[in-house]
Amino acid sequence: MANEFLTDIKTLRARARQHIENGAVTEGYTANLETVVRILNEALATELVCVLRYKRHYYMATGIHAQAVAAEFLEHAAEEQAHADQIAERITQLGGAPDFNPQTLTTRSHAEYVEGETLMDMIKEDLVAERIAIDSYREMAQYFGDRDSTSRSMIERILAMEEKHADDLVNLLTTLDPTKKA
Repeated sequence: MANEFLTDIKTLRARARQHIENGAVTEGYTANLETVVRILNEALATELVCVLRYKRHYYMATGIHAQAVAAEFLEHAAEEQAHADQIAERITQLGGAPDFNPQTLTTRSHAEYVEGETLMDMIKEDLVAERIAIDSYREMAQYFGDRDSTSRSMIERILAMEEKHADDLVNLLTTLDPTKKA
């Protein structure tokens, strides 16, 4: 029957004993590992660049609203670091090596590292980066599909947080200058 559940237990047990050196990558994994690791390393670079930009903005925020905005920057930096850690862990689960090379970080990142001069500039640059992450992570999730449901699920959780960050930043923009839209 086409709708029967999985494979019989005996076969599952036998397959699990084959190629145990591959760890989490079992026979049922159908994605191209090299491509997945490359994509995840791009996501890792994106998160790390965002951490660095948010941290700079945290320290450089000035003006009457700086304290509240800086707190938001610091919170986002911590969340982006958590995303980077999740992605690096997934890369190693797949037998890859997370690429933390600072010399190529910005070339692999989907988001740019733009400092911004004013508090409003900083918020806008962070919002642009979040919008880039949203689009690229959505594409990643679609690519992973059923071929790598664990990576897809992780990226979807990160995507949801990036959407929240974008919403937070739009709210900051409209709070600081209600006459302007992002």
